[in-house]
Amino acid sequence: MSARTWGARRPGRRRTTTGAAGTAAAVTAAAVAAAAVLLTGCGGDADKASLPEGWGTLETGSVSVGYPKSEGYAEQPAAERAKANAAVALKEEDGIRTGMVSVQLDFATGVHDAAGAAAAAGAGIGLGSTRKATDDVRLAGPEDAGEAREARRIDYDFTSDGREDTPNRGTPMTGVLVAGVDSKGVPFVVRLNAVKDSVDAEDLDAFVGSITVK
Repeated sequence: MSARTWGARRPGRRRTTTGAAGTAAAVTAAAVAAAAVLLTGCGGDADKASLPEGWGTLETGSVSVGYPKSEGYAEQPAAERAKANAAVALKEEDGIRTGMVSVQLDFATGVHDAAGAAAAAGAGIGLGSTRKATDDVRLAGPEDAGEAREARRIDYDFTSDGREDTPNRGTPMTGVLVAGVDSKGVPFVVRLNAVKDSVDAEDLDAFVGSITVK
């Protein structure tokens, strides 16, 4: 998946800024305004994330998320997906699942915020995986969603186990998950897993920037 095809947009991660007097203050204000647009990852409209050209959307009761339809991903019918998943999009090549976007809802108990949701989701990454980064992110969503727009992102690498039509055992894979709690208190986790050479950092950023919480 090339970043050029995806039209990737880098979603912002939590930063702090300081003010300044006169011209410096105006420059700082402009920078903050621009950062706010990037922070939502949705082209300035905080209510709904924008999608790169050629993407489709998975809709669930808690979140919507984009997937690169033009790169061969297709939504999996409800009758075929695992019960734990509220929505799935797969990329299959010669019968092998080389990429997967998934959404799980209400996947953990006793979870009330993004930190708790990420801890529960991160525990499921599995042995042999390598966490590369953990960041707080602010998702697109309606103004009244409040703290529901605060989520946590975990980037990681792992190797395929070769089961259930996945790539051969030992194939390098990469992934990103975004976990949080929606405005009704339902925990969610959104994931993208793919063969490592098929995605880069900008692709993963574009995926995170495509999420809207409800």
